[in-house]
Amino acid sequence: MKRVTVRTPNAILALLCILLLNGLFSGHADAAYVGSSTDSALQQLKLSKQHNLPKGFVYLDEVIPTAQYEIRYYGDNNFTGRRVTGYKAPLAIFSQQAATALKAVSDDLDRKGYILKIYDAYRPQKAVNRFKSWSLDASDTKMKQQYYPTLNKRDLFKLGFIASKSGHSRGSTVDLTLVHKSTGEQVDMGSPFDFFGNISYYDNRLINKTQQANRAILKAAMAAQGFKPYSKEWWHFTLIQEPFPKRYFDFDVE
Repeated sequence: MKRVTVRTPNAILALLCILLLNGLFSGHADAAYVGSSTDSALQQLKLSKQHNLPKGFVYLDEVIPTAQYEIRYYGDNNFTGRRVTGYKAPLAIFSQQAATALKAVSDDLDRKGYILKIYDAYRPQKAVNRFKSWSLDASDTKMKQQYYPTLNKRDLFKLGFIASKSGHSRGSTVDLTLVHKSTGEQVDMGSPFDFFGNISYYDNRLINKTQQANRAILKAAMAAQGFKPYSKEWWHFTLIQEPFPKRYFDFDVE
Protein backbone atom coordinates (compact mmCIF):
# COMPACT_ATOMS: atom_id res chain seq x y z
CA MET A 1 0.00 0.00 0.00
CA LYS A 2 1.35 3.41 -0.95
CA ARG A 3 1.99 5.71 2.03
CA VAL A 4 0.38 9.13 1.81
CA THR A 5 2.12 11.90 3.71
CA VAL A 6 0.04 14.85 4.87
CA ARG A 7 2.07 18.05 4.47
CA THR A 8 -0.35 21.00 4.50
CA PRO A 9 -1.08 22.91 7.72
CA ASN A 10 -4.82 22.73 7.04
CA ALA A 11 -4.71 18.97 6.72
CA ILE A 12 -2.73 18.67 9.93
CA LEU A 13 -5.25 20.88 11.72
CA ALA A 14 -8.11 18.78 10.37
CA LEU A 15 -6.43 15.61 11.63
CA LEU A 16 -5.93 17.19 15.05
CA CYS A 17 -9.62 18.10 15.23
CA ILE A 18 -10.60 14.55 14.27
CA LEU A 19 -8.43 13.15 17.06
CA LEU A 20 -9.92 15.62 19.52
CA LEU A 21 -13.46 14.82 18.51
CA ASN A 22 -12.83 11.13 19.02
CA GLY A 23 -11.80 11.75 22.60
CA LEU A 24 -8.14 10.90 22.21
CA PHE A 25 -7.02 14.05 24.01
CA SER A 26 -7.88 14.53 27.67
CA GLY A 27 -8.51 17.83 29.37
CA HIS A 28 -9.71 18.87 32.80
CA ALA A 29 -13.18 17.28 32.58
CA ASP A 30 -14.07 15.61 35.86
CA ALA A 31 -14.15 11.85 36.39
CA ALA A 32 -17.94 11.83 36.53
CA TYR A 33 -18.23 13.41 33.08
CA VAL A 34 -20.85 11.55 31.07
CA GLY A 35 -21.08 13.72 27.95
CA SER A 36 -20.16 12.56 24.47
CA SER A 37 -16.56 12.55 23.30
CA THR A 38 -17.44 15.39 20.93
CA ASP A 39 -18.72 17.47 23.84
CA SER A 40 -15.59 16.80 25.88
CA ALA A 41 -13.21 17.54 23.02
CA LEU A 42 -14.89 20.78 22.00
CA GLN A 43 -14.33 22.12 25.50
CA GLN A 44 -10.57 21.74 24.99
CA LEU A 45 -10.35 23.63 21.67
CA LYS A 46 -8.94 27.14 21.92
CA LEU A 47 -11.69 29.30 20.49
CA SER A 48 -11.09 32.97 19.81
CA LYS A 49 -13.12 35.34 21.99
CA GLN A 50 -15.27 37.99 20.39
CA HIS A 51 -14.26 40.59 23.02
CA ASN A 52 -17.53 42.41 22.49
CA LEU A 53 -18.83 42.25 26.05
CA PRO A 54 -21.09 44.91 27.58
CA LYS A 55 -19.34 47.36 29.87
CA GLY A 56 -18.75 45.82 33.27
CA PHE A 57 -18.29 42.23 32.07
CA VAL A 58 -15.11 40.14 31.75
CA TYR A 59 -14.01 36.69 30.68
CA LEU A 60 -13.58 34.80 33.93
CA ASP A 61 -10.60 32.74 32.75
CA GLU A 62 -8.66 35.98 32.30
CA VAL A 63 -9.28 36.86 35.95
CA ILE A 64 -8.89 33.34 37.39
CA PRO A 65 -6.63 31.41 34.98
CA THR A 66 -5.96 28.69 37.57
CA ALA A 67 -9.59 27.55 37.66
CA GLN A 68 -10.95 24.65 35.62
CA TYR A 69 -13.76 25.40 33.18
CA GLU A 70 -16.33 22.89 31.98
CA ILE A 71 -19.18 24.93 30.56
CA ARG A 72 -21.88 22.28 30.50
CA TYR A 73 -24.47 24.22 28.51
CA TYR A 74 -22.08 24.54 25.58
CA GLY A 75 -22.05 20.76 25.17
CA ASP A 76 -24.57 17.94 25.45
CA ASN A 77 -23.82 16.79 29.00
CA ASN A 78 -26.57 18.83 30.64
CA PHE A 79 -30.16 18.18 31.62
CA THR A 80 -31.48 19.11 28.16
CA GLY A 81 -29.08 16.72 26.42
CA ARG A 82 -27.94 19.24 23.81
CA ARG A 83 -26.15 22.56 23.46
CA VAL A 84 -28.24 25.37 24.91
CA THR A 85 -29.30 28.42 22.90
CA GLY A 86 -26.93 31.35 23.39
CA TYR A 87 -23.81 29.34 24.20
CA LYS A 88 -21.58 29.83 21.16
CA ALA A 89 -18.32 29.09 22.99
CA PRO A 90 -17.28 27.21 26.16
CA LEU A 91 -16.51 30.42 28.03
CA ALA A 92 -17.41 31.79 31.45
CA ILE A 93 -18.42 35.46 31.43
CA PHE A 94 -18.97 37.37 34.67
CA SER A 95 -19.50 40.90 35.92
CA GLN A 96 -16.21 42.57 36.81
CA GLN A 97 -17.34 43.08 40.39
CA ALA A 98 -18.32 39.45 40.87
CA ALA A 99 -15.15 38.25 39.12
CA THR A 100 -13.01 40.25 41.53
CA ALA A 101 -14.83 38.71 44.49
CA LEU A 102 -14.53 35.22 43.02
CA LYS A 103 -10.80 35.74 42.49
CA ALA A 104 -10.53 36.39 46.24
CA VAL A 105 -12.41 33.13 46.86
CA SER A 106 -9.98 31.32 44.56
CA ASP A 107 -6.94 32.79 46.32
CA ASP A 108 -8.30 31.82 49.73
CA LEU A 109 -9.09 28.25 48.70
CA ASP A 110 -5.74 27.90 46.91
CA ARG A 111 -4.01 28.34 50.27
CA LYS A 112 -6.17 25.52 51.60
CA GLY A 113 -5.34 23.14 48.76
CA TYR A 114 -8.30 23.67 46.42
CA ILE A 115 -8.96 25.19 43.02
CA LEU A 116 -12.29 26.21 41.55
CA LYS A 117 -14.13 24.41 38.79
CA ILE A 118 -16.67 26.54 36.93
CA TYR A 119 -19.72 25.06 35.23
CA ASP A 120 -21.61 28.24 34.37
CA ALA A 121 -21.56 31.97 35.06
CA TYR A 122 -23.44 34.57 32.98
CA ARG A 123 -26.38 32.95 31.17
CA PRO A 124 -28.30 34.64 28.34
CA GLN A 125 -32.03 35.15 28.85
CA LYS A 126 -32.59 33.15 25.66
CA ALA A 127 -30.99 30.15 27.39
CA VAL A 128 -33.33 30.58 30.37
CA ASN A 129 -36.26 30.67 27.93
CA ARG A 130 -34.98 27.44 26.39
CA PHE A 131 -34.91 25.75 29.78
CA LYS A 132 -38.52 26.75 30.38
CA SER A 133 -39.73 25.45 27.00
CA TRP A 134 -37.77 22.24 27.55
CA SER A 135 -39.48 21.70 30.91
CA LEU A 136 -42.89 21.87 29.23
CA ASP A 137 -42.03 19.20 26.64
CA ALA A 138 -43.11 15.99 28.35
CA SER A 139 -41.85 13.85 25.47
CA ASP A 140 -38.19 14.85 25.93
CA THR A 141 -36.79 12.75 28.78
CA LYS A 142 -33.40 12.00 27.23
CA MET A 143 -31.41 12.95 30.35
CA LYS A 144 -33.92 11.97 33.04
CA GLN A 145 -31.89 9.11 34.55
CA GLN A 146 -28.79 11.26 34.93
CA TYR A 147 -30.28 14.53 36.13
CA TYR A 148 -33.80 14.08 37.55
CA PRO A 149 -34.53 10.34 37.96
CA THR A 150 -37.16 10.71 40.72
CA LEU A 151 -38.90 13.84 39.44
CA ASN A 152 -41.40 14.68 36.73
CA LYS A 153 -39.77 17.29 34.52
CA ARG A 154 -42.99 19.33 34.52
CA ASP A 155 -42.45 19.81 38.27
CA LEU A 156 -38.93 21.23 37.91
CA PHE A 157 -40.32 24.72 37.39
CA LYS A 158 -42.53 24.82 40.48
CA LEU A 159 -39.84 23.11 42.59
CA GLY A 160 -37.46 25.98 41.89
CA PHE A 161 -34.89 24.19 39.74
CA ILE A 162 -35.94 26.12 36.60
CA ALA A 163 -37.33 29.66 36.47
CA SER A 164 -38.51 32.19 33.89
CA LYS A 165 -35.83 34.58 35.18
CA SER A 166 -32.40 33.59 36.48
CA GLY A 167 -29.81 35.43 38.52
CA HIS A 168 -27.28 34.08 36.03
CA SER A 169 -28.67 36.51 33.42
CA ARG A 170 -27.79 39.43 35.69
CA GLY A 171 -24.15 38.39 35.37
CA SER A 172 -23.15 37.80 39.00
CA THR A 173 -24.31 34.24 39.68
CA VAL A 174 -22.00 31.28 39.26
CA ASP A 175 -22.26 27.47 39.36
CA LEU A 176 -19.08 25.85 40.62
CA THR A 177 -17.40 23.19 42.72
CA LEU A 178 -13.98 22.41 44.18
CA VAL A 179 -11.05 20.35 42.92
CA HIS A 180 -8.15 19.02 45.02
CA LYS A 181 -5.10 21.02 43.95
CA SER A 182 -2.69 18.16 44.68
CA THR A 183 -4.48 15.46 42.66
CA GLY A 184 -6.76 17.28 40.23
CA GLU A 185 -9.64 15.18 41.47
CA GLN A 186 -13.03 16.73 42.08
CA VAL A 187 -14.09 17.14 45.71
CA ASP A 188 -16.96 14.83 46.72
CA MET A 189 -20.04 16.99 47.27
CA GLY A 190 -22.50 14.12 47.58
CA SER A 191 -24.38 14.81 44.34
CA PRO A 192 -23.37 15.91 40.84
CA PHE A 193 -23.76 19.40 39.44
CA ASP A 194 -27.30 20.12 38.21
CA PHE A 195 -28.77 17.01 39.84
CA PHE A 196 -32.38 17.89 40.61
CA GLY A 197 -33.50 16.41 43.91
CA ASN A 198 -33.36 16.70 47.70
CA ILE A 199 -29.81 15.37 47.81
CA SER A 200 -28.62 18.64 46.23
CA TYR A 201 -30.21 20.74 49.00
CA TYR A 202 -27.82 22.17 51.57
CA ASP A 203 -29.99 20.95 54.43
CA ASN A 204 -30.50 17.22 53.95
CA ARG A 205 -29.50 13.96 55.61
CA LEU A 206 -28.86 12.05 52.40
CA ILE A 207 -25.14 12.77 52.32
CA ASN A 208 -22.39 11.73 54.74
CA LYS A 209 -20.39 13.94 57.11
CA THR A 210 -17.44 14.24 54.76
CA GLN A 211 -19.67 15.43 51.94
CA GLN A 212 -21.41 17.88 54.29
CA ALA A 213 -18.01 19.20 55.37
CA ASN A 214 -16.93 19.64 51.75
CA ARG A 215 -20.04 21.66 50.94
CA ALA A 216 -19.42 23.74 54.04
CA ILE A 217 -15.88 24.59 52.83
CA LEU A 218 -17.22 25.90 49.53
CA LYS A 219 -20.12 27.72 51.15
CA ALA A 220 -17.93 29.42 53.79
CA ALA A 221 -15.35 30.55 51.23
CA MET A 222 -18.02 32.03 48.98
CA ALA A 223 -19.88 33.70 51.85
CA ALA A 224 -16.66 35.29 53.10
CA GLN A 225 -16.40 37.22 49.82
CA GLY A 226 -20.03 38.31 49.68
CA PHE A 227 -21.76 35.49 47.81
CA LYS A 228 -25.02 33.98 49.01
CA PRO A 229 -25.91 30.32 48.40
CA TYR A 230 -29.13 28.86 46.99
CA SER A 231 -30.64 26.36 49.43
CA LYS A 232 -31.68 23.85 46.72
CA GLU A 233 -28.41 23.80 44.75
CA TRP A 234 -25.12 23.48 46.62
CA TRP A 235 -23.17 24.70 43.53
CA HIS A 236 -25.13 27.96 42.99
CA PHE A 237 -24.00 31.34 44.40
CA THR A 238 -24.93 34.97 43.75
CA LEU A 239 -22.96 38.07 44.68
CA ILE A 240 -25.07 39.95 47.24
CA GLN A 241 -23.91 43.38 46.09
CA GLU A 242 -24.35 42.55 42.40
CA PRO A 243 -23.89 45.49 40.00
CA PHE A 244 -26.97 44.76 37.86
CA PRO A 245 -29.66 43.64 40.35
CA LYS A 246 -32.62 44.40 38.09
CA ARG A 247 -31.19 43.94 34.60
CA TYR A 248 -31.38 40.65 32.67
CA PHE A 249 -28.94 40.44 29.78
CA ASP A 250 -29.33 38.43 26.58
CA PHE A 251 -26.00 38.73 24.72
CA ASP A 252 -24.47 35.43 23.55
CA VAL A 253 -21.63 33.64 25.30
CA GLU A 254 -18.85 33.98 22.72
